[in-house]
Amino acid sequence: MNFSVKVICGCRLTAVSILSALMLFAAACSDESGSEKSAEQSESGLVPVTLRLKWLRNVSAAGSIWAERAGFFSRAGMSVAVREGGSGHDAITDIELGRAQFGIASADQVIRAVSKGARIRVLAQIFQKNPLQWIYIRGVTPDITAPSRLAGLTVGITFGGNDEAVFTALMRRFGLRPGLDVYIYGVHYDYAPFWRHEVNLWPVYRNTEGIVLQKRLRQRGSQAAFFDPEKYGIDFPANSLITSEEICGKRPEFAEMFRQVLLQAWTDALLENNIHAVAAAINTIDPDARVAVLEEQLRATRPLVLDRGVCSGRINVEAWKRTASTMLEQGLVEQRVDIKAVLAPCAMQR
Repeated sequence: MNFSVKVICGCRLTAVSILSALMLFAAACSDESGSEKSAEQSESGLVPVTLRLKWLRNVSAAGSIWAERAGFFSRAGMSVAVREGGSGHDAITDIELGRAQFGIASADQVIRAVSKGARIRVLAQIFQKNPLQWIYIRGVTPDITAPSRLAGLTVGITFGGNDEAVFTALMRRFGLRPGLDVYIYGVHYDYAPFWRHEVNLWPVYRNTEGIVLQKRLRQRGSQAAFFDPEKYGIDFPANSLITSEEICGKRPEFAEMFRQVLLQAWTDALLENNIHAVAAAINTIDPDARVAVLEEQLRATRPLVLDRGVCSGRINVEAWKRTASTMLEQGLVEQRVDIKAVLAPCAMQR
């Protein structure tokens, strides 16, 4: 096998250590899962791994898709199944049940799960800036220049989603009472209430749905505006790479190898020269998404992920601590979470 894993953090991996990590992991998989998985490995020569995403296989998972399509995983000796997340497919649950070795989750999801006893570790923070914002129509909704300007407006929330935790924290920090100062609307996949002006602010990821809705508003002769909670101190870290406490503790070289491969793929996926190819790869998964729009979404994703041109995976430890404190103060978790204990050792070295 030809290994070419670029070292991004302080944990240096050689071809020998990568091969050793894969052999140890393959042996563990064989012990735990019986002869069927061992046969799968021997036939392909690659170690089977499952990565459970936070949500759909779209632009926000571009690095994972590109790692699969461009051969990053296979060159590192792995056959990685990239599975979509969403309702009924939770990355943390799958990792704890052994259905996945790695997953993608946001800080609030991790903190909530750990507070309830989940034994998971964070390997990298993929998004350096949280893409979650709320879109509104300028002229229909007054410009929101401060959280106090939300009073009297109807705000869309996905109950049980990342946006619920973020907006709940924002309301409590600024003394906005749901149902009295701010009216909450439970959103689903139907944007009709937003187009009918029944809901003033609709939760979007700025780099995906935000791009699409902004274009549609422009076509209708309207102008989009965005409310960004991060500007007001609610900086919950977004999509991060996680694994089990067991893998991190017993097979650290394997965990670090996977982390480095994924970060390298993210860096490569967002290079301007690769934008069209990555958009085309995503289009094969979602044919309804036009390649030109996907290219625009990928360019909007670049500043959210890359740090000086590289997907470093740098964990904003202070933002994680603030998120944990905010969630405790606002009653979103019942007990304090030690963030340093949640971060993998290699993640803490940078």
